[in-house]
Amino acid sequence: MSRKHTLRLFAAFLLCLGIAFATGIVTQQLWGEFMAKRSQPLGVFWEAWTQVEKYFYGDIPSPQERTYGAIREVLALLDDPYTTFVAPQPHELERDRMRGSFGGIGVTLWRNVEGQMILFPYSDSPAERAGVIEEDILLALGGTEITPATTLDDARAHIHGEIGTAVTLTISRPPTPPFDLTITREEIQVPSVIWRVLDQATGIGYIHIKSFTERTSDETVTAIQELQAAGATNLVLDLRDDSGGLLDPAVVVASQFLNDGVVLYEINRASEERTLQVQPGGVATDIPLVVLVNGETASAAEVVAGALQDHSRAPLIGEPTFGKGLVQLIYEISDGSSLHVTSAVWLTPNRNKINGKGLTPDIYIARGDDLSDEQLDRAVAYLQSQ
Repeated sequence: MSRKHTLRLFAAFLLCLGIAFATGIVTQQLWGEFMAKRSQPLGVFWEAWTQVEKYFYGDIPSPQERTYGAIREVLALLDDPYTTFVAPQPHELERDRMRGSFGGIGVTLWRNVEGQMILFPYSDSPAERAGVIEEDILLALGGTEITPATTLDDARAHIHGEIGTAVTLTISRPPTPPFDLTITREEIQVPSVIWRVLDQATGIGYIHIKSFTERTSDETVTAIQELQAAGATNLVLDLRDDSGGLLDPAVVVASQFLNDGVVLYEINRASEERTLQVQPGGVATDIPLVVLVNGETASAAEVVAGALQDHSRAPLIGEPTFGKGLVQLIYEISDGSSLHVTSAVWLTPNRNKINGKGLTPDIYIARGDDLSDEQLDRAVAYLQSQ
């Protein structure tokens, strides 16, 4: 290679190096300007917070507390009660509810009028087998005292855990002195659907969906098949006090009663529309049906009720529904918390808006007192008249 050619190659290399260096400087300057502009409002925040830390007379919230507080306050500016931040502990409980099963001991918790935390064991649960009885008073969990500041969710989160691990409960059962019970966690199943043949009416099956979880699709199909095998020729689908849950099980449930068509439309912020169709293979597409609703029927439960009403498949009996027809995307955050972001709205098959309006029953009737269920009685009378 000639000396002249070598010098040309070296000069070209220096030129490329110079261009790359210059490009890097410009890029760095632009990125610095971008980040400075982006962080300017946060700079004001930290400027203000520095003064708080210097001079505030009182306890300063922990970094986690102020981070969570800042997120919640910013989300409040959106004026959307469904776009929310959920801390790790309640998010874990929420996931357990949606799964319909969790590692636990099988107890219900509540506080009595004296503020004591009371235990009610499930039948044949690890708690019952270990000796917990109804209305035992919970004094401590794993040595940590239950105080007035301990929430029910705090206690539930402590009781939930990995299957096969143990949790120790300190219990008061006067006049017996306080004692400890160490209980091994097992898988606790939480059914989302209950069903039976009604005693007051021959041939009418009753299905109550309490929430839409990962278990609901299979449980609903099982309920229909077992009721039909028991001689039910009519069905009451009770969606009262069902605050909703997962959308996919709602589509499956609606599809059990419909031959074809649309279950709902979903429209996002870009006005893009997604159509969710009836899934084939429904097991109760011809059986006479009524649906019970009330003011606590919401979200996924309104999707099912709206689809059955718009297809004239079943009348709605009861009271106007809650009116929550929004889609929330759930994003897992690195510390175990989650962010629920409203991303779309739902419309019924007839393109009726659910959110803020709810569904109007075909037959309005109040529920009545605790001694009678006038809505269920009206549903039975309707089916018997057909």
